[in-house]
Amino acid sequence: MGWLYQNVAKPAFFRLDPEHAHEVAVHGLALLGRVRPLCAVIERLHRLAPALHRPVECFGLKFPNAVGLAAGFDKEGRAWPAAAALGFGHVEIGTVTFHAQPGNPRPRCFRYPAEQAVINRMGFNNGGAAALAARLAGQPGPGRRTIPLGVNLGKSKVTPLDGALEDYLGSFRLLADHADYVVVNVSSPNTPGLRELQDAAWLKPLLAALVDENKARVAAGKPRRPVLLKIAPDLSYPQIDAALGVITDLALDGIIATNTTLARPGFFAGVDQAGGLSGAPVRRRSTEIINYIARATNGRLPIIGVGGIMDEAGAGEKLDAGATLVQLYTGLVYRGPFFAAEVARALALRQRI
Repeated sequence: MGWLYQNVAKPAFFRLDPEHAHEVAVHGLALLGRVRPLCAVIERLHRLAPALHRPVECFGLKFPNAVGLAAGFDKEGRAWPAAAALGFGHVEIGTVTFHAQPGNPRPRCFRYPAEQAVINRMGFNNGGAAALAARLAGQPGPGRRTIPLGVNLGKSKVTPLDGALEDYLGSFRLLADHADYVVVNVSSPNTPGLRELQDAAWLKPLLAALVDENKARVAAGKPRRPVLLKIAPDLSYPQIDAALGVITDLALDGIIATNTTLARPGFFAGVDQAGGLSGAPVRRRSTEIINYIARATNGRLPIIGVGGIMDEAGAGEKLDAGATLVQLYTGLVYRGPFFAAEVARALALRQRI
Protein backbone atom coordinates (compact mmCIF):
# COMPACT_ATOMS: atom_id res chain seq x y z
CA MET A 1 0.00 0.00 0.00
CA GLY A 2 2.91 2.32 0.71
CA TRP A 3 4.22 1.82 -2.84
CA LEU A 4 0.80 2.59 -4.27
CA TYR A 5 0.54 5.85 -2.36
CA GLN A 6 4.07 7.02 -3.15
CA ASN A 7 3.90 6.19 -6.85
CA VAL A 8 0.24 6.76 -7.76
CA ALA A 9 -1.87 8.60 -5.20
CA LYS A 10 0.75 11.01 -3.85
CA PRO A 11 1.77 12.43 -7.27
CA ALA A 12 -1.92 12.95 -8.06
CA PHE A 13 -2.58 14.68 -4.73
CA PHE A 14 0.52 16.84 -5.06
CA ARG A 15 -0.70 18.16 -8.40
CA LEU A 16 -3.65 19.66 -6.50
CA ASP A 17 -3.62 22.78 -4.36
CA PRO A 18 -2.77 21.56 -0.80
CA GLU A 19 -6.10 22.62 0.68
CA HIS A 20 -8.04 21.06 -2.21
CA ALA A 21 -6.09 17.83 -1.77
CA HIS A 22 -6.94 17.89 1.92
CA GLU A 23 -10.64 18.38 1.18
CA VAL A 24 -10.58 15.42 -1.24
CA ALA A 25 -8.95 13.24 1.43
CA VAL A 26 -11.48 14.23 4.09
CA HIS A 27 -14.38 13.62 1.70
CA GLY A 28 -13.00 10.19 0.77
CA LEU A 29 -12.62 9.15 4.40
CA ALA A 30 -16.07 10.49 5.23
CA LEU A 31 -17.48 8.23 2.50
CA LEU A 32 -15.49 5.27 3.81
CA GLY A 33 -16.73 5.96 7.34
CA ARG A 34 -20.33 5.62 6.20
CA VAL A 35 -19.67 2.07 4.97
CA ARG A 36 -19.24 0.57 8.41
CA PRO A 37 -18.88 -3.09 7.34
CA LEU A 38 -16.00 -2.12 5.03
CA CYS A 39 -14.43 0.00 7.80
CA ALA A 40 -14.64 -2.98 10.15
CA VAL A 41 -12.89 -5.25 7.63
CA ILE A 42 -10.06 -2.75 7.01
CA GLU A 43 -9.74 -2.13 10.74
CA ARG A 44 -9.28 -5.86 11.37
CA LEU A 45 -6.53 -5.93 8.73
CA HIS A 46 -4.66 -3.20 10.60
CA ARG A 47 -5.33 -4.49 14.09
CA LEU A 48 -2.18 -5.54 15.89
CA ALA A 49 -1.63 -9.25 16.38
CA PRO A 50 -2.50 -10.47 19.90
CA ALA A 51 1.19 -10.88 20.72
CA LEU A 52 1.78 -7.19 19.93
CA HIS A 53 -1.46 -5.77 21.30
CA ARG A 54 -0.69 -3.59 24.32
CA PRO A 55 -3.44 -1.04 24.92
CA VAL A 56 -2.38 2.25 26.49
CA GLU A 57 -4.31 3.51 29.49
CA CYS A 58 -4.18 7.25 29.96
CA PHE A 59 -6.32 9.82 31.84
CA GLY A 60 -8.99 7.21 32.44
CA LEU A 61 -9.29 6.09 28.81
CA LYS A 62 -8.06 3.00 27.01
CA PHE A 63 -6.31 3.43 23.65
CA PRO A 64 -5.80 0.34 21.43
CA ASN A 65 -2.43 1.74 20.36
CA ALA A 66 -0.34 4.85 21.02
CA VAL A 67 -0.85 6.57 17.65
CA GLY A 68 -3.49 9.27 17.14
CA LEU A 69 -4.66 11.60 14.40
CA ALA A 70 -3.86 15.18 15.40
CA ALA A 71 -6.35 18.03 15.34
CA GLY A 72 -6.50 20.04 12.13
CA PHE A 73 -7.17 17.20 9.73
CA ASP A 74 -10.84 16.64 10.53
CA LYS A 75 -12.10 20.04 11.68
CA GLU A 76 -15.77 19.30 11.10
CA GLY A 77 -15.98 15.76 12.51
CA ARG A 78 -16.75 14.18 9.13
CA ALA A 79 -13.87 11.75 8.59
CA TRP A 80 -13.08 10.39 12.06
CA PRO A 81 -15.33 7.27 11.85
CA ALA A 82 -12.81 5.87 9.34
CA ALA A 83 -9.74 6.63 11.49
CA ALA A 84 -9.59 3.22 13.19
CA ALA A 85 -9.62 1.57 9.76
CA LEU A 86 -6.40 3.45 8.96
CA GLY A 87 -4.74 2.09 12.09
CA PHE A 88 -5.19 5.02 14.47
CA GLY A 89 -5.65 4.37 18.18
CA HIS A 90 -7.44 7.67 18.76
CA VAL A 91 -8.47 10.74 16.81
CA GLU A 92 -8.77 14.41 17.72
CA ILE A 93 -11.22 16.54 15.74
CA GLY A 94 -11.29 20.33 15.41
CA THR A 95 -10.07 22.87 16.12
CA VAL A 96 -13.66 24.02 16.58
CA THR A 97 -14.73 27.48 17.74
CA PHE A 98 -17.96 28.58 19.39
CA HIS A 99 -18.85 30.78 16.41
CA ALA A 100 -18.68 29.53 12.83
CA GLN A 101 -15.90 31.22 10.87
CA PRO A 102 -14.40 30.99 7.39
CA GLY A 103 -10.76 31.19 8.44
CA ASN A 104 -8.10 33.23 6.71
CA PRO A 105 -8.11 34.09 2.99
CA ARG A 106 -6.85 31.48 0.53
CA PRO A 107 -4.26 30.35 -0.35
CA ARG A 108 -3.41 29.44 3.23
CA CYS A 109 -1.61 26.09 3.08
CA PHE A 110 1.78 25.42 1.43
CA ARG A 111 3.81 22.23 0.98
CA TYR A 112 7.61 22.00 1.01
CA PRO A 113 8.30 18.42 -0.13
CA ALA A 114 12.10 18.64 -0.06
CA GLU A 115 11.87 19.66 3.60
CA GLN A 116 8.95 17.32 4.45
CA ALA A 117 7.11 20.30 5.82
CA VAL A 118 3.93 22.36 5.57
CA ILE A 119 3.15 25.97 6.43
CA ASN A 120 -0.48 26.76 7.12
CA ARG A 121 -2.45 29.79 8.23
CA MET A 122 -5.91 28.23 8.06
CA GLY A 123 -7.30 30.29 10.93
CA PHE A 124 -9.67 27.76 12.53
CA ASN A 125 -12.03 27.52 9.55
CA ASN A 126 -15.03 25.55 10.82
CA GLY A 127 -18.82 25.54 11.05
CA GLY A 128 -18.96 26.25 14.79
CA ALA A 129 -19.52 24.23 17.95
CA ALA A 130 -23.30 23.87 17.56
CA ALA A 131 -22.97 22.40 14.06
CA LEU A 132 -20.29 19.97 15.21
CA ALA A 133 -22.40 18.93 18.21
CA ALA A 134 -25.35 18.21 15.92
CA ARG A 135 -23.15 16.10 13.63
CA LEU A 136 -21.63 14.12 16.51
CA ALA A 137 -25.09 13.48 17.95
CA GLY A 138 -25.78 11.35 14.88
CA GLN A 139 -22.55 9.35 15.20
CA PRO A 140 -21.42 6.70 17.71
CA GLY A 141 -20.93 8.34 21.09
CA PRO A 142 -18.60 7.74 24.06
CA GLY A 143 -18.60 4.09 25.02
CA ARG A 144 -19.74 3.01 21.55
CA ARG A 145 -16.52 3.72 19.64
CA THR A 146 -13.59 1.47 18.90
CA ILE A 147 -11.15 4.33 19.58
CA PRO A 148 -11.36 7.44 21.80
CA LEU A 149 -12.42 10.74 20.25
CA GLY A 150 -10.95 14.03 21.42
CA VAL A 151 -12.43 17.44 20.62
CA ASN A 152 -10.04 20.37 20.26
CA LEU A 153 -11.46 23.78 21.23
CA GLY A 154 -10.18 27.18 20.09
CA LYS A 155 -11.23 30.79 20.50
CA SER A 156 -13.46 32.42 17.89
CA LYS A 157 -11.68 35.17 15.98
CA VAL A 158 -14.54 37.64 16.65
CA THR A 159 -14.25 37.10 20.39
CA PRO A 160 -11.87 39.47 22.22
CA LEU A 161 -9.41 38.05 24.75
CA ASP A 162 -11.51 39.22 27.67
CA GLY A 163 -14.41 37.17 26.27
CA ALA A 164 -12.36 34.03 25.68
CA LEU A 165 -13.51 32.31 28.87
CA GLU A 166 -17.18 32.34 27.87
CA ASP A 167 -16.29 31.43 24.29
CA TYR A 168 -14.47 28.24 25.37
CA LEU A 169 -17.14 27.46 27.97
CA GLY A 170 -19.84 27.73 25.31
CA SER A 171 -18.05 25.20 23.12
CA PHE A 172 -17.34 22.89 26.06
CA ARG A 173 -21.00 22.86 27.09
CA LEU A 174 -22.10 21.97 23.58
CA LEU A 175 -19.50 19.30 22.92
CA ALA A 176 -18.49 17.63 26.18
CA ASP A 177 -21.30 15.06 25.94
CA HIS A 178 -19.88 13.86 22.62
CA ALA A 179 -16.16 13.82 23.49
CA ASP A 180 -14.00 11.24 25.24
CA TYR A 181 -11.58 14.04 26.11
CA VAL A 182 -11.38 17.79 25.45
CA VAL A 183 -8.35 19.86 24.43
CA VAL A 184 -7.94 23.57 25.12
CA ASN A 185 -5.99 24.98 22.18
CA VAL A 186 -4.38 28.31 23.05
CA SER A 187 -1.35 27.76 20.85
CA SER A 188 -2.33 28.18 17.20
CA PRO A 189 -0.33 31.00 15.60
CA ASN A 190 -3.10 31.82 13.13
CA THR A 191 -5.70 33.56 15.33
CA PRO A 192 -4.57 37.06 16.39
CA GLY A 193 -3.83 37.25 20.10
CA LEU A 194 -4.64 33.60 20.81
CA ARG A 195 -1.19 32.69 22.10
CA GLU A 196 -1.48 35.37 24.79
CA LEU A 197 -3.86 32.94 26.50
CA GLN A 198 -0.82 30.75 27.26
CA ASP A 199 0.30 33.36 29.81
CA ALA A 200 -0.65 32.26 33.33
CA ALA A 201 -2.66 35.43 33.99
CA TRP A 202 -5.07 34.47 31.18
CA LEU A 203 -4.62 30.71 31.31
CA LYS A 204 -5.47 30.04 34.96
CA PRO A 205 -8.96 31.60 35.02
CA LEU A 206 -9.78 30.01 31.65
CA LEU A 207 -8.80 26.51 32.71
CA ALA A 208 -10.31 26.98 36.17
CA ALA A 209 -13.66 27.81 34.58
CA LEU A 210 -13.51 24.61 32.50
CA VAL A 211 -12.55 22.55 35.56
CA ASP A 212 -15.53 24.03 37.43
CA GLU A 213 -17.80 23.24 34.48
CA ASN A 214 -16.55 19.66 34.58
CA LYS A 215 -17.42 19.48 38.29
CA ALA A 216 -20.88 20.83 37.50
CA ARG A 217 -21.31 18.01 34.96
CA VAL A 218 -20.53 15.43 37.64
CA ALA A 219 -22.91 17.09 40.09
CA ALA A 220 -25.61 16.85 37.43
CA GLY A 221 -24.97 13.13 36.99
CA LYS A 222 -22.95 13.42 33.79
CA PRO A 223 -19.51 11.89 33.23
CA ARG A 224 -16.43 14.02 33.80
CA ARG A 225 -14.35 14.64 30.68
CA PRO A 226 -10.53 14.69 30.78
CA VAL A 227 -9.23 18.16 29.87
CA LEU A 228 -5.82 18.70 28.27
CA LEU A 229 -3.89 21.82 27.29
CA LYS A 230 -2.13 22.15 23.92
CA ILE A 231 0.96 24.38 23.91
CA ALA A 232 3.21 25.93 21.29
CA PRO A 233 6.81 24.93 20.61
CA ASP A 234 7.79 28.59 20.76
CA LEU A 235 7.32 28.98 24.53
CA SER A 236 10.39 29.63 26.66
CA TYR A 237 11.12 27.20 29.48
CA PRO A 238 9.97 29.72 32.14
CA GLN A 239 6.69 30.04 30.22
CA ILE A 240 6.35 26.26 30.13
CA ASP A 241 7.02 26.16 33.88
CA ALA A 242 4.23 28.71 34.43
CA ALA A 243 1.79 26.65 32.34
CA LEU A 244 2.77 23.48 34.20
CA GLY A 245 2.14 25.29 37.48
CA VAL A 246 -1.41 26.10 36.36
CA ILE A 247 -1.96 22.52 35.19
CA THR A 248 -0.73 21.17 38.53
CA ASP A 249 -2.77 23.61 40.61
CA LEU A 250 -5.96 22.74 38.74
CA ALA A 251 -5.20 19.00 38.40
CA LEU A 252 -5.64 19.06 34.63
CA ASP A 253 -5.44 15.65 32.97
CA GLY A 254 -2.60 16.15 30.52
CA ILE A 255 -0.77 18.27 27.99
CA ILE A 256 -0.25 18.11 24.22
CA ALA A 257 3.19 19.19 23.04
CA THR A 258 3.36 20.77 20.54
CA ASN A 259 1.48 22.84 18.00
CA THR A 260 3.06 24.34 14.86
CA THR A 261 5.94 26.83 15.15
CA LEU A 262 6.49 30.41 14.06
CA ALA A 263 10.24 29.76 13.98
CA ARG A 264 11.89 29.55 10.56
CA PRO A 265 14.94 27.27 10.95
CA GLY A 266 17.42 26.48 8.19
CA PHE A 267 15.87 26.57 4.72
CA PHE A 268 12.80 28.41 6.04
CA ALA A 269 14.78 31.48 7.04
CA GLY A 270 14.41 32.52 3.40
CA VAL A 271 10.72 31.62 3.09
CA ASP A 272 8.39 34.64 3.19
CA GLN A 273 5.18 32.87 4.14
CA ALA A 274 3.16 33.57 7.29
CA GLY A 275 1.69 30.74 9.33
CA GLY A 276 2.61 27.76 11.46
CA LEU A 277 5.37 25.45 10.28
CA SER A 278 4.87 21.70 10.78
CA GLY A 279 6.61 18.54 9.73
CA ALA A 280 10.27 17.53 9.96
CA PRO A 281 11.64 20.98 10.95
CA VAL A 282 9.66 20.98 14.22
CA ARG A 283 10.64 17.44 15.25
CA ARG A 284 13.61 18.31 17.43
CA ARG A 285 12.04 21.22 19.29
CA SER A 286 8.87 19.26 20.01
CA THR A 287 10.87 16.36 21.42
CA GLU A 288 12.96 18.69 23.58
CA ILE A 289 9.80 20.20 25.10
CA ILE A 290 8.28 16.76 25.73
CA ASN A 291 11.46 15.70 27.52
CA TYR A 292 11.51 18.93 29.55
CA ILE A 293 7.88 18.48 30.64
CA ALA A 294 8.44 14.83 31.55
CA ARG A 295 11.43 15.72 33.72
CA ALA A 296 9.76 18.76 35.27
CA THR A 297 6.73 16.69 36.32
CA ASN A 298 8.67 13.53 37.20
CA GLY A 299 6.70 11.69 34.53
CA ARG A 300 3.41 12.15 36.38
CA LEU A 301 1.68 14.31 33.76
CA PRO A 302 0.40 12.44 30.68
CA ILE A 303 1.90 13.92 27.51
CA ILE A 304 0.65 13.52 23.96
CA GLY A 305 3.65 14.12 21.74
CA VAL A 306 3.08 15.68 18.33
CA GLY A 307 5.36 17.49 15.94
CA GLY A 308 7.56 16.26 13.12
CA ILE A 309 6.80 12.54 13.27
CA MET A 310 7.69 11.61 9.71
CA ASP A 311 8.83 8.03 10.31
CA GLU A 312 8.62 5.25 12.86
CA ALA A 313 11.83 6.38 14.60
CA GLY A 314 10.36 9.84 15.15
CA ALA A 315 7.41 8.35 17.01
CA GLY A 316 9.69 6.20 19.16
CA GLU A 317 11.77 9.27 19.95
CA LYS A 318 8.70 11.03 21.36
CA LEU A 319 7.88 8.07 23.61
CA ASP A 320 11.50 7.84 24.77
CA ALA A 321 11.36 11.54 25.65
CA GLY A 322 8.40 10.93 27.95
CA ALA A 323 5.23 10.99 25.85
CA THR A 324 2.49 8.47 26.62
CA LEU A 325 0.76 8.85 23.24
CA VAL A 326 1.74 10.42 19.92
CA GLN A 327 -0.19 12.13 17.14
CA LEU A 328 0.41 12.48 13.39
CA TYR A 329 -0.78 14.87 10.70
CA THR A 330 1.88 16.22 8.34
CA GLY A 331 3.44 12.75 8.23
CA LEU A 332 0.27 11.49 6.56
CA VAL A 333 0.77 13.96 3.72
CA TYR A 334 4.18 12.54 2.91
CA ARG A 335 3.81 8.89 3.98
CA GLY A 336 0.20 8.11 3.10
CA PRO A 337 -3.05 7.05 4.77
CA PHE A 338 -1.71 3.88 6.38
CA PHE A 339 1.27 5.59 8.02
CA ALA A 340 -0.46 5.32 11.41
CA ALA A 341 -0.78 1.54 11.08
CA GLU A 342 2.92 1.29 10.17
CA VAL A 343 3.93 3.41 13.16
CA ALA A 344 1.67 1.53 15.57
CA ARG A 345 3.16 -1.79 14.47
CA ALA A 346 6.73 -0.48 14.71
CA LEU A 347 6.12 0.84 18.23
CA ALA A 348 4.55 -2.45 19.30
CA LEU A 349 7.50 -4.43 17.93
CA ARG A 350 9.86 -2.03 19.66
CA GLN A 351 8.15 -2.60 23.01
CA ARG A 352 8.32 -6.34 22.53
CA ILE A 353 12.09 -6.38 22.10
